[in-house]
Amino acid sequence: MNHHTLPPLGLLLCTGFLVPWLLVRARWAQQVPRLALAVWVASGVLFTGSAALLPAQLILPSATGHRLSDALFALRLPTAEEFVQFTALEYTALGIALGVFAVPVTGFVRVLLRARRQRGRHAETLRLVGRYDAGLGVTVLEHERPAVYCLPGRSRRVVVSSGALDALTGPQLAAALAHERAHIAGRHHLLVAAVEAFAAAFRHLPLARHGSTAVPLLLEMAADDRALRRCSRDALATALYALASGRAPRQAFGAGGPSAALRMRRILTPHSAGHPVLWGLATIAAAGLAAAPLIIACCSFPN
Repeated sequence: MNHHTLPPLGLLLCTGFLVPWLLVRARWAQQVPRLALAVWVASGVLFTGSAALLPAQLILPSATGHRLSDALFALRLPTAEEFVQFTALEYTALGIALGVFAVPVTGFVRVLLRARRQRGRHAETLRLVGRYDAGLGVTVLEHERPAVYCLPGRSRRVVVSSGALDALTGPQLAAALAHERAHIAGRHHLLVAAVEAFAAAFRHLPLARHGSTAVPLLLEMAADDRALRRCSRDALATALYALASGRAPRQAFGAGGPSAALRMRRILTPHSAGHPVLWGLATIAAAGLAAAPLIIACCSFPN
């Protein structure tokens, strides 16, 4: 067997199985959602790269197998000079690697375009039935149920129902609007599209299965944290309570919804699990150490 398959195999096992197992059990992830999101994203990128490289390495001889992995793990395509030096077998391996890598990438583009069309249609409807409030900078929709949500991307806007205007105090409304604007500023819709595309490409993988549930919740928590820079914990928590029954359209981010109760408890409960960043870095280090034996074994073989 080509020993250059060992590093991508180790990364596949760590990022696809070990990392999600650690993350879904980690209390620190909800305390520092941006760090947890970074780990989910890095795991997805590394898994996709490793999944593309592994079948290519399986058909390459051990003596030259490192040339393709050196180029791909440097996050670059081979140069023109390297292309000329490739053998027919290496061209085949490169084609396999790019083909596998293209599956989630094309899925991401497809999901992104579909979501953009859906948001565009919803924005057209809002232009017909809503009214713009220049003072708040939002579109007001006549509906008795309290709801606040945003449309990200090209059709970006924050939508507030008349029921929310009646139910929320000034500080509560400001907190809800800050939460929604955090989604827009953070371009969170791109990460949601990436997770959806990854889950479609690797349907039964633990990384995809757990990530499709964890990432949207972490994005809501990250938006909560950014909103707390401008509002009090009480204002945001009580706004979430008032908006808990509200529902956002598909491809939109809503301040309330099913996760509101969990997020309220998180906002009002002091952290008590030690320093969350240190726990997060420990999780990353544990996953890295798990892949180390295979990488060391690879390096111990002569080319």
